[in-house]
Amino acid sequence: MLIIPAIDIKEGRCVRLTGGKFEDVEIFSDDPVAVAVKWADKGAKMLHIVDLDGARYGKLTNISLVEQIIKKISIPVQVGGGIRSYQEVKNLLDLGASRVILGTILWKDKALAKKLFEDFLEKIIAGIDARDGYVAIEGWQNVLSVDALDFAKEMERLGARRIIYTDIKRDGTLKGPNITNIKKIVKKVNIPLICSGGIAFLDDIEKLKRFETKGLEGVILGKALYKGTILLEEALELVVSE
Repeated sequence: MLIIPAIDIKEGRCVRLTGGKFEDVEIFSDDPVAVAVKWADKGAKMLHIVDLDGARYGKLTNISLVEQIIKKISIPVQVGGGIRSYQEVKNLLDLGASRVILGTILWKDKALAKKLFEDFLEKIIAGIDARDGYVAIEGWQNVLSVDALDFAKEMERLGARRIIYTDIKRDGTLKGPNITNIKKIVKKVNIPLICSGGIAFLDDIEKLKRFETKGLEGVILGKALYKGTILLEEALELVVSE
């Protein structure tokens, strides 16, 4: 199971939001590139980068920092946040991103989403952000009356090869992952799942590891790493141990 450190960028800084609220932000570094290098040096096999300004305003904003990170480290990088067009996806992949995460566009333009799934296959991830079980788009500011688990199944039918499922209310809270919904979603879809939101301690990873055989491919760690409630080296050791 992959342990994927998250680097959320807002106004050029590495930050964490609590519960997806832009007004509840904590700054952890003024140098996201240095943070990326640190996680890579500590053994991370992949990084998860989100342009929060892009997610909020619908246009990639911190692209220069994303490019610097990709060029600076040798491990794969998956990128999301405000990616709303075919050309933006292609540009990111041309820059060296290993995977591009789609969010809002999955709901707003399903024909485009389908084409991207078809053209870029494993390089596209369906990012499904849920608040109280319903899909949230546009930087988590607009909650739809669409069940997130049903939407995940629809994305699989549309051609998605992989899903990132984020429980927004738990994200950045260190209150533990939503095991109930993760269990439901791995039962509902037949493509690899990466989960995010609330993971606080090694015990949480241990609980999630039970779903690895059911299709849980990885977990994204954010605030737990930045606050030190989880040490990356220990998390990596845990997932490779028998």
